[in-house]
Amino acid sequence: MNLLIIDTATEACSVALNINGQPFNQFEICPQQHSQRILPMIDGLLKEAGATLNEIDYLGFGQGPGSFTGVRIATGILQGLALGTGLHVVGVSTLAAMAQQAISEHQAQDVFCAIDARMGEVYFAHYQAQNGLATLVGSEQVLPPENAAQILAQKSNSPSFAVGTGWAAYDVLLATLDDERKPNVLQSVLYPDAKFMLPLVESAATAGLAKEIEQVEPVYLRDKVTWKKLPGRE
Repeated sequence: MNLLIIDTATEACSVALNINGQPFNQFEICPQQHSQRILPMIDGLLKEAGATLNEIDYLGFGQGPGSFTGVRIATGILQGLALGTGLHVVGVSTLAAMAQQAISEHQAQDVFCAIDARMGEVYFAHYQAQNGLATLVGSEQVLPPENAAQILAQKSNSPSFAVGTGWAAYDVLLATLDDERKPNVLQSVLYPDAKFMLPLVESAATAGLAKEIEQVEPVYLRDKVTWKKLPGRE
């Protein structure tokens, strides 16, 4: 199955290809440069793989949660690619992508994901490995880190991993936990990477879950805008 996947939902920007069973990927940390970088990255990766869009079977993208602007950039690029090719699309949670990286690289069974959502909140979720794939436990949420810490406190004593920018941004996430309940924070997994969306997209497409682009929606988890107005302009 030939796949093209992009992600621009956080400070990271990434593209991944699977062409005839061979993976290709590019990953950059480039805050506020996604709109300038994403199309050259797609073009460069296709050239590296010696492939064209005509060879792609399905498209995938990081559908959020993440920055509003970043999620919209990926959604817009996918709309253009899908409308131009007629391909069906799979949206992948950015939290699931980070959990998948922990599963793929560290054989993690339980993964807690926390992305700094600004405004004193985190995008938070618990994923478990099932047949090697990140599978959501419960629901993804946006909530204060104190509330996320309460959820963590209720988990079992079994070893777990933590990924995302939220852990460094909010010490309270781990401050109240005893050592047995503290997850192993992976400093190497701070942002989603399209490379680790490949197995998730392939699984969804195989299960018939790919959609027409008109049916695909970004995931924000909240509708509040994450910026503050200038003084006197509230």
